[in-house]
Amino acid sequence: MYIALVLYMRKGWFEIPTVISNCLPVKRISIIIAARNEENGIARTIDAVLNQKFPPEQFELIVIDDHSTDRTSDVVLSYAHRGVQLIQLNESNKLNSYKKLAIAKAIDLCTGEIIVTTDADCRMGENWLMTIISYFETQDLYLLSSPVVYSEEKSFFERLQTLEFLYLIGLGAAGIGNKNPTTCNGANLAYRKDIFYEMGGFAGIDELASGDDELFLHKVAAKYPHKIGFCKSTDAVVYTDAKPTIRSFISQRKRWASKSTKYKNKAIVLLGITIWLFNFCMLTCLIVGLFYHYSYLFTFLVVLIAKIIVEYLFIQPLTQFSKREELMRYLPILSSLHIIYLVYIGILGNIGKYDWKGRQVK
Repeated sequence: MYIALVLYMRKGWFEIPTVISNCLPVKRISIIIAARNEENGIARTIDAVLNQKFPPEQFELIVIDDHSTDRTSDVVLSYAHRGVQLIQLNESNKLNSYKKLAIAKAIDLCTGEIIVTTDADCRMGENWLMTIISYFETQDLYLLSSPVVYSEEKSFFERLQTLEFLYLIGLGAAGIGNKNPTTCNGANLAYRKDIFYEMGGFAGIDELASGDDELFLHKVAAKYPHKIGFCKSTDAVVYTDAKPTIRSFISQRKRWASKSTKYKNKAIVLLGITIWLFNFCMLTCLIVGLFYHYSYLFTFLVVLIAKIIVEYLFIQPLTQFSKREELMRYLPILSSLHIIYLVYIGILGNIGKYDWKGRQVK
């Protein structure tokens, strides 16, 4: 079942056309960044956005400072003369989803017809905005997911994350290619403002701290599955950083996993459970083989080899797309560690709270 699933997702990746359109935009664009304690990196992101090869009168940049305790607001204000707008949250009541509130407030105040969200620790090439918007408009889409790739790795651990993250981005793209959208990333997401309001914004999904991207995607997909696209272009890539420590990595993935049982589309929940059960069975087989009977260990090794082969078939085109084919040598290590990691995160992500930007949320 796992092999069939991965091959089906591989087909979905190849169903997506390579984007080559580069038409002048018609609609006005609002780029929204929700930031909290990002004084060290947000200037680089703002510069990357302002340096786009895109008519400056056609877009605006809005940054929402989510109760930062550092100089994030001061950095953003230093760009006011270039038209960058700052919104500062001042909520006195404790919330669980500040990020969704920040984005919703910016959408209420923005003037664009198309909303583009990214994060405060991201970089993008100068053709990024033109590429995604021209594809968005020429395809008459309601929501567009685009690739996010880790870069500038400083360690072996970060390179492993880059390869694993390509797998996740590929799954999201493949789901869209198969006309069954499952996941996307808010660091590179675009949608129509009127569709945001038609879907009721984040209403119904605002009880979780995370999910301003995936859970909103599911709301749109429930009504307009054929109006969702993926921008398969290297010019559309947004680059960000892997987590430097295991602790920060686990916290991030626990946050992502916390959404998994909250999906209203039970087919997606079943998909996640199936993948988790596959890895749980493999881990069980390994443990029994090590401590009970070697025949289970042989079974584990056979299945592991099959797993590595089929994941190679899926990930190799993704590394080729992102020009990171050198990462493929880490695949056997990643495929092996993934078994333990998925079982652990699958459990941890659905119990208790986690730390996000200095807050305990769920």
